[in-house]
Amino acid sequence: MSLEMAIIPRSGSSCRGQDTARLDRRICTENRSFQGQRKLDNLLPDIRNAARAVIIRDEQLLLLRKEGGGKPERYALPGGGQDTGETLQQALVRECREEIGTTVSVGKLLFVADFFKQRDSSPPSTRHVLELMFRCSVPDDYAPTSGHHPDKHQTGVVWMPLGELGRLELYPVTLGRHVMAALEGDTGPYLGVID
Repeated sequence: MSLEMAIIPRSGSSCRGQDTARLDRRICTENRSFQGQRKLDNLLPDIRNAARAVIIRDEQLLLLRKEGGGKPERYALPGGGQDTGETLQQALVRECREEIGTTVSVGKLLFVADFFKQRDSSPPSTRHVLELMFRCSVPDDYAPTSGHHPDKHQTGVVWMPLGELGRLELYPVTLGRHVMAALEGDTGPYLGVID
């Protein structure tokens, strides 16, 4: 991937020849594709770390159910962005309390991947997210419920049989395949880009 760092004026005009004191720092992608697959239009300049919980009980994976945002019903792992000053473990515990209403025990790191998340913002933008997937557990008496601060578009929390993952709309789309491969020990720690 070839990205050019550039200084772009607030007005969005030329990347060159401007007084840098009056300019915002942005990434100028010039509509280049990433590995020949996607365009990185409006790529935000920061990379965000996100810790996700892979919670399995009785051959079922705990997932967030989401609706809205101009997309069909879909499912995602609990977890989210790391705040400044937090460890990944602290971020994951906080996010799970907010989204699934319980404290998780964080286990081993399963895999790491880059994800280019399309944001439903105005104007539309793309955020580069470093996804870190951890094996986690919940208390034995946990029943799926949304926490006090559910994720955007979250409508519920469900236990989903592992055999159903291939039939679901997951986010990221390849999530089910990567989770299953990690659980079977068929993946390395870094997956590259997932979508």
